[in-house]
Amino acid sequence: MFVVKTYSMIFLRKGLSMPKMKSVKGAVKRFKVKKNGSVKRGTAFRSHILTKQDAGTRRDQNSSKVVSKSDEKNIKDMIN
Repeated sequence: MFVVKTYSMIFLRKGLSMPKMKSVKGAVKRFKVKKNGSVKRGTAFRSHILTKQDAGTRRDQNSSKVVSKSDEKNIKDMIN
């Protein structure tokens, strides 16, 4: 019978801690955490063919938005 050595067994034997989790680089580029803890995001549908949109819609899309509370924890975990 042989024993399969896992990362945690090797690290614990050497007295080291487990390696840190990497942040998701796509999420780091898309989201920022504000001072009050909420997460800021950009607006969709801003790349091309903007002539079909109303002027009010385009104006509204210029400003950044806040991520909903249900998605906030997952995004913060991805960002670290």
